[in-house]
Amino acid sequence: MAGRPLIGISTYLEAGARWGAWELEAALLPAGYPRLVQQAGGLAAMLPPDTPEHAAAAVARLDGLVIAGGPDVEPVRYGAERDPRTGPPALARDAWELALIEAALAAGLPLLGICRGMQLLNVAVGGTLVQHIDGHAKTPGVFGRHPVKPVPGTLYATAVPEETSVPTFHHQAVDRLGAGLVVSAWAEDGTVEAVELPSVDWVLGVQWHPEMGEDLRVMQALVAASTAATTTAPSPTAS
Repeated sequence: MAGRPLIGISTYLEAGARWGAWELEAALLPAGYPRLVQQAGGLAAMLPPDTPEHAAAAVARLDGLVIAGGPDVEPVRYGAERDPRTGPPALARDAWELALIEAALAAGLPLLGICRGMQLLNVAVGGTLVQHIDGHAKTPGVFGRHPVKPVPGTLYATAVPEETSVPTFHHQAVDRLGAGLVVSAWAEDGTVEAVELPSVDWVLGVQWHPEMGEDLRVMQALVAASTAATTTAPSPTAS
């Protein structure tokens, strides 16, 4: 029987975080992300920002990859001027996570982008972002909910075929789709809520935060794809 697949999750890099008597720079991640991976049947590994040239080596050790939510993507990454409402840049995360995405796409590694992660996936393949929308992040620090409707026949619809209410907190969204991406879910107001890349076996981005809800199906689909990729990979040739 195959073991649990190893799912890497990108992390924040914060100037100061407190625990006990300590306040230090920290690579951190909300616990909902690793818990969701574990509940879905995977092993979780945190991937703090590193130099981009190490991304391919990191990806080579994984069975699947999650690009987590977080701060706004630096607008220069998609050729835009900064809107005054766009948040402070996270330059190390942008560089590292874009390199992870590019390495995962090149290797055919199953990939799930969550919120910022979906936006970065779009940027990585040449898309652009809307820098501010209203109604999807109402109270700072509090997740809202709204319905999301899947597009029939898509990867997302295979995992979640019905309209569902999802936990959400974001003020940016996909604008122009990147090369090869298709929309696989919409919000009622026309916001793109999920995208996928049909040319690769399993690549999905969702605008909401499944780690803040109870529906495991999106992560279970990633774990299943990661398990399948592991069991079908060629065995090393004995020397």
